Amino acid sequence: MKTIGKHAANALREEFADASVVAKSATTAAPETERTTVDRTTLAHALEAARITGEVATPRGNNLSHIHRFLAQEKQFDFGVDLTRDWDYDSVFALMVDRCGLRPEPDFVEGIDTISTQRCIDALEQLATAIGAVTRAGGEILFATGHPAGLLPVHMAMAAAAESHGARITHQANAVDVPGIGGDCRQINRVWTWHQHGGTPHTHLAEPMHALLDDITRRGGQTPDLIVADHGWAGAASSRGLRTLGYADCNDPALFVAEAQGAIEVTVPLDDDVVPYLYEPLISYVLDKAGLS
Repeated sequence: MKTIGKHAANALREEFADASVVAKSATTAAPETERTTVDRTTLAHALEAARITGEVATPRGNNLSHIHRFLAQEKQFDFGVDLTRDWDYDSVFALMVDRCGLRPEPDFVEGIDTISTQRCIDALEQLATAIGAVTRAGGEILFATGHPAGLLPVHMAMAAAAESHGARITHQANAVDVPGIGGDCRQINRVWTWHQHGGTPHTHLAEPMHALLDDITRRGGQTPDLIVADHGWAGAASSRGLRTLGYADCNDPALFVAEAQGAIEVTVPLDDDVVPYLYEPLISYVLDKAGLS
């Protein structure tokens, strides 16, 4: 959830041009079923060139305002995360500096903000370890996204790799109605999304995940062994006590708070809405670390 100006948009186009070279270097000439190994240094360069980490597109003012809106538990900002500790602005800001990599100066209120590249990669390695372990155990994994134009291909690639190596992917042929807000949950290539009015909108809402999990229970299904998701999909799952791995942007404090409270195993800090192919080095790195490449 971000708004950028004309100058920022132009800068992004230039950065995307640079990042495309890095992304293609990680995947050029490889068949679709194979991926070139990406080391940590190469991934760090690719993430920063794409502005997935480092200096990112989300403006500082947006990041700070979202802390206030999360603490007010506004819909679309709470992600379905239950507050089990006392939080105030200063404590959430400090958490975002520590876990996400925001600029640490409290009086810096306008301009370009940051996401820590090293924290992102550290979290990706934790995510890879968990996905790999559940896959090798033949466990069931549910993948879901509220950012279909950005993170959907990331989830798709990881779900496909996990399934091909023995994981069971949560699947239902039917669409699942979402009470209260309308629309339904639909699966696209193993990944759950929220569908409404003929499209799959960007959403931070928790209702789709609650509806899906309730439907699984009604049908006598088993709770997945692992949830890999973002936004309200991850927040809702974590609040129900499910083992959850999440992705979150620097203006989305909810999942970082959930991680600090012990409800989410790891939250990966990253820009969650860049051009999808720019995530290719990230995908290659995670699959390699998970033993799924």
